[in-house]
Amino acid sequence: MGKYDVVIIGSGLSGLQCGYILSKEGYNVCILEQHSQIGGCLQNFKRDNCVFDTGIHYIGSLDEGQVLNKYFKYFELMQNLKLKRMDENSFDVISFDGDPQEYRYAMGHKRFADTLTQYFPKEKNAIHTYLEKIKNICEHFPLYNISNDALNLPEMSFFYENAYIYIQNITKDVKLQKVLAGINPLYAGVKEKTPLYVHALVNNSFIESTWRIVDGSSQVADILASKIKLNGGTIITNNRVTNFIFNNSDELIAVKLGNNEIVEGKTFISTIHPVNTIKMIDEKYLRYVYRKRINSLENTISNFTVYIVCQPDSLEYLNYNHYYYINDNVWISETSTDFKWPGNFLLITPATSASTKYASNAMIMTYMHMDEVKKWEHTQERNRGLEYLEFKKERAESLLDLVERKFPGFRKCIKKYYTSTPLTYRDYTGTVDGSMYGILKDSNDPIKTLISPRTKIPNLYLAGQNIILHGVLGVTIGSITTCSELLGMKYLVKSINDAC
Repeated sequence: MGKYDVVIIGSGLSGLQCGYILSKEGYNVCILEQHSQIGGCLQNFKRDNCVFDTGIHYIGSLDEGQVLNKYFKYFELMQNLKLKRMDENSFDVISFDGDPQEYRYAMGHKRFADTLTQYFPKEKNAIHTYLEKIKNICEHFPLYNISNDALNLPEMSFFYENAYIYIQNITKDVKLQKVLAGINPLYAGVKEKTPLYVHALVNNSFIESTWRIVDGSSQVADILASKIKLNGGTIITNNRVTNFIFNNSDELIAVKLGNNEIVEGKTFISTIHPVNTIKMIDEKYLRYVYRKRINSLENTISNFTVYIVCQPDSLEYLNYNHYYYINDNVWISETSTDFKWPGNFLLITPATSASTKYASNAMIMTYMHMDEVKKWEHTQERNRGLEYLEFKKERAESLLDLVERKFPGFRKCIKKYYTSTPLTYRDYTGTVDGSMYGILKDSNDPIKTLISPRTKIPNLYLAGQNIILHGVLGVTIGSITTCSELLGMKYLVKSINDAC
């Protein structure tokens, strides 16, 4: 197939961003994708003329001058994406079974504080303390501010701070504690483990400003791919990488594809899960200790999703997301033995150019463990058998019952629905056990769960949601970090700032 300067494995957001950066800088880049469609979690699929997102449902920090706005300008995305700003007074709504009050997240730090203070007037100081803390954490991450300052991990105390404990300590109001952690599904927070910095970087980004991509997030993949090709890069789909190939001097020189073709390169970047990466490398090239550490890391939970095609003009478009909990427990707990399914849901009505008044489709998501579908793990998509189909239908009906409980009459809006399980997510995005956000970060041992873009193989680097953080902003920062290994951080940061 030829020899390239850089071979990138995976065409998700990180793979495409790395491909864009390096091809723009003159590297001859080749991106290899196992599926027919590029994009990873940026992928869309269409049912009954409705476009559904698989992973990217809304984005933060896109207002002029904010961090992702600057990154998107560099990637030539802001100029080309169709975007819709969400309700600035209520971009997220959090509600609890039995509590008539709905708690609204408002855009902008002042508006956010003022809105929450209306619900919790005695907790004004706690709310301001919380906001100052998460802003302070963000200021300590250089690439959150597009700076090339060094991040000294061992000295950053908030890496060792637990999000659940911190929120408990700043307020004794139990309901406020739950509301501050109410968008937990955006990072699948485990109360015994999730670090405060994960919570802070995710929440602060959306508080700054919140947006939806109109007509599907695959636009991001398409725009990046077109720029990569204009820069002379190559994107090859329907070809799974099966092995890394080394020469007699133990140098990584190529990868082997499922069709037995060989792709040679000088440098390699794997954006797929580190566990899946090291499976393709002979044991002699990576130390046992490194393999053991990577293989032992816990992954975040997966999800179950119902994709709804709406009856015409039946469901009003919601310019916000609704998080609903059947009880006050918004955290996933390692010690819980009475997990009742479904315990929560997230309702989203995607933005479309067809209508701003009514939703043509909707998505309902809730947590689901891979163990629930383990018996079908070796089956193929669309061929898992009748029992699996019955399982999905039973779970979908249970979830819809919960939605109906919160929104009476919701079922009347449904024309048809489709479902996905952790197996679906695993097969289409390549994540281990269908994990939503990859490796679970752990405040008890933060350094262990932070994966370096460098590996012990000199010309093999890692990128993707397992480096730094998940989400659009987290993955973008990870892509910059990985590419800086080739270009230099000072040069790359200057290039990004110059593009703004």
